[in-house]
Amino acid sequence: MSKRALTEYRYEKLTWPEIEDAVDAHQVCIVPCGAVEQHGPHLPLDVDLVCPGGIARGVGEQMPDKVKVLPIVAYGYTGHVMDFPGTINNDFEHFQHHVLDIAKSLAYHGFKKIILLNGHGSNMPNLDLVARRANLETDAECVNIGWWHLLTVDKEFFPRWRQSKFPGGCAHACELETSLYMYLDGDNVRMDKIKNGDISYNNEDSPFMWVDLFAAGPATVISWTSSYSETGVLGEPELATPEKGREVYEESVKQLGRFLTWFKDRPIDQRRDRHRKPPTMPIPWNQRPLKDQPFT
Repeated sequence: MSKRALTEYRYEKLTWPEIEDAVDAHQVCIVPCGAVEQHGPHLPLDVDLVCPGGIARGVGEQMPDKVKVLPIVAYGYTGHVMDFPGTINNDFEHFQHHVLDIAKSLAYHGFKKIILLNGHGSNMPNLDLVARRANLETDAECVNIGWWHLLTVDKEFFPRWRQSKFPGGCAHACELETSLYMYLDGDNVRMDKIKNGDISYNNEDSPFMWVDLFAAGPATVISWTSSYSETGVLGEPELATPEKGREVYEESVKQLGRFLTWFKDRPIDQRRDRHRKPPTMPIPWNQRPLKDQPFT
């Protein structure tokens, strides 16, 4: 076992024999996934890269013997935000196939636990499908985590930290994202441009259609961002502080590390065929085999 496989968390900095050692150590791979997208007048386009990338790096630095962090998937699904200059959209099918190819490559090389650490809300349904397909089509296990959801593990943390209104105070370029960005890359926050922004349909006071980063109404229309936001700010960044960002960073890293440690050694679930009679044809897509059944 090479030393670098246990001390270097950056996947791309290893050689192929060192990758073999990481596989032998049953290490978990984190694939940060983000987007290049507008975040109002006060935050740069790379918020969804800096936030998950910083959290993944924090975990890697703490436990390089358990994890390898891949280069970030930089372009996500952002078609609904294209009315704001600077946003780069990756077609949803291209995005899904790109991340799925990464997961399948990792599984092929022998990594059997994969975390997709997401930084962009509209990537979530796409990455959920990627993780599901990776679980069905490889012999690895893959899970999708939005980094902000790590803040809900400790039921006392987020209510203690959050000051913005619910719903809508934490949605996009908000108290949460602005605070974390202030902590991770504060020199690039345009402090003089910070101003709260409304989500217009939240003001309709409907029990059906409303949104927040942590929840949404049961019948919320997801349409063009420009139709419900004047500035691209959805929430209350005026409440953001670097100290809140530090707390959010430390909590996210702690909870991701906890999950990773548990996930690493959890036995992989095994398929069991429940048919009374064996099916007369194969499943018409690539699938994870039944236990002890080799790939064909």
